[in-house]
Formats: sequence, structure tokens, C-alpha cells
Amino acid sequence: MDWIEEVKKMVGQPESQTLEYKAVLPPSRNVAQILCSFANTEGGFLILGVTDDSKINGLSEDFHANTITHKALDLLTPKPNIEYQYVNIEDKRLYAIKVYKSDSIVSVEGKVYIRTEDRTKLADPITVNFKIGGYEKIKQINSHLEELKNDATYAKISFIEHYQSILKIVDDLGDILYPESPENPTTNQEGKILSRILFSSVVDNFETYLSDLLYEIFLAYPETLKSQQTVTIEEVLNCSDLQDFVKFWAKQKISKLQKGSVRGFIKDTKQISDLQVLDKDEQDKIEKILQIRHLYAHRNGIVDEKFLQFFTGEFTIGSEHQMAIKKIFEKLGYLTDVVNRIDLSAIDKYKLSRSN
Repeated sequence: MDWIEEVKKMVGQPESQTLEYKAVLPPSRNVAQILCSFANTEGGFLILGVTDDSKINGLSEDFHANTITHKALDLLTPKPNIEYQYVNIEDKRLYAIKVYKSDSIVSVEGKVYIRTEDRTKLADPITVNFKIGGYEKIKQINSHLEELKNDATYAKISFIEHYQSILKIVDDLGDILYPESPENPTTNQEGKILSRILFSSVVDNFETYLSDLLYEIFLAYPETLKSQQTVTIEEVLNCSDLQDFVKFWAKQKISKLQKGSVRGFIKDTKQISDLQVLDKDEQDKIEKILQIRHLYAHRNGIVDEKFLQFFTGEFTIGSEHQMAIKKIFEKLGYLTDVVNRIDLSAIDKYKLSRSN
């Protein structure tokens, strides 16, 4: 039987060890992971334009899935044997990739994925072990982060994994980060510097998540990328292809947020404002978190007049702003909650692919 005919007969069946649906076009790295898992198991089909409950939606014609497939193949070592083609079913344009079982182990950037029932999983997942008798809050946060991976975009998975790496650093270096207690700021000079770096990384990761999420939204619904904003010819030529340009444009949208203007970012980013997740009070709270990061990154934590505009009467100019690990974890937990609500809303509104 011709493999395209196989696809036509297959669409509508539930997902399985050899069948995966994605309603929209996923990023190339995530396509590579799925192809890798099929190649390392029994082979299989990835069909784009079909929801995970087998509803046929079709793919947008603004982006070419072939480009994503080629980039995905470039991430695979060795490259598995695949076939790919657009397929029309019920007057909808789908995209199908058939992956043949590989005779050798295929990896994505050094990681091996396999297929377990209808899931793509790491063949040898890394187990993070925390210190016995260490700060118990670390384990509690890590457990919560693991739970949040169960219903998430690829952007949120990356966000969570970065926070888990921060937890591991805090656990390993507790003697300088909280020598007395997690409730007290460290007096160790190296600990002060590291605390500022870790907090800045917590906030940077939040911004990275928003950029990655916009990228997934743009890929899924290219019409959301269209606006009255202009780009230079140089900016376009600096991108190797349309996918790179989309990633570049997603990062550009974050520029106002990086300058500390949460309301400006939300106002200018319809894809986020339409989710209606963050009210004014929450925007103000995030704004303050960004200002602390800015103070740490550019003033080594020394309070200046600009900082006092956001924290009236709380500090004095020239004083050193410090945060205990407990407080840093509170901010980490708050941003995690914000990301979770944004992510669930974006999945629902834009029908984004969920990570396996």
C-alpha cells in the first residue's frame, strides 16, 4: 500500500506507539524529538493538522512544514530514514511524516528518545537527587514543577527545567547561599554575588519563556505575526530562513519587558493581552520583580533613585538590596504560577501542541 494511503486510512485512529498528531506546526527541535522516538522504537507517523482527539483542522499555508522537517533532521544523529508530504483529507491540508525504524540509535543533540505507548520520552532521563537533610522547600518546589510538566507547551517545559537547575545549584551551595538560614540573606560575599545571579536568572527565564511561547504561537498561527510594525532588510537577511525570522521577531517583542515595562509589553503584544491572564495588580507585581533584577544586573544591588520610584519609602539610596533564598523562592514560585496560567490559556486559545 502507498504510504500516503496508509495515512489517509490512519487519520482518525487514536494516538499510539506508532502514531502522533499535532494540531499545529511545532518547533523543529520538538519535531526532531518525536522523529527520534519513532526511529528508536518501531517507526511511526507524525501527522500535523490533526488534534490529539483526532479532529482534522488542517495546517496554515503561511509556513512550509518542509522547512521545519529539514531543520529537525539536521538535529538528528544519525539521520533516520523518513518520508514526508502534504496530504489533503476532508478538504483540509495536513502534513505527514513517516519514520522508519533505525538500525542504529538515533539521538537529538546527544539525547536519546523512545516511544512508550503514545508518549515520547527520554530513554535515560536524568534523576536529580537533593541533599538529605537539606532545605526541604527545594524538594517541594521541584515536586510541584514536575507536576506542571504534565500539561505544558514546549516553552513551559524549558522554563521548568531551567528552574529545576536553579534548585540544584541552591541545594549544592547552601553553605554560602544560606549559611545561617534560608530566611536570612547571606553575609558571605561570594554568596551575595551568586544570589544576585540566581535571582537574575529566575527573571531572565521568565522573559525567555514568553519569547519561546510567542514563537510557538507564531508558528501555529502565522496570521498573529502580521502587524503594522516594520523590519529592516538587514534584519531579514540576518535570518537564515522564515523560522529563524519568526524566532528573531518573538525575541524582539520582549524588548519592552526587558526594559522593565510590563504594561508596555502586554499592550504591544496582542497574543499575550488577549489571554486576559494578568490584571493590573499582577502587572505591577511583575514590574517590581523586573526592577529588582535590573538593580542586581546593572547596579550590583545598590539602590538608586530609579529603584525607589517602584519601592517608595522601603529603601534608602546607596543601601545594598539583598534577598534571602526563601524570598527568591517566593518570587520563583510566583512567576511559575503566572507562567502556568499563561500557558494553559495559550494552549486553549491557540490550540498549541502539548509536550509529551
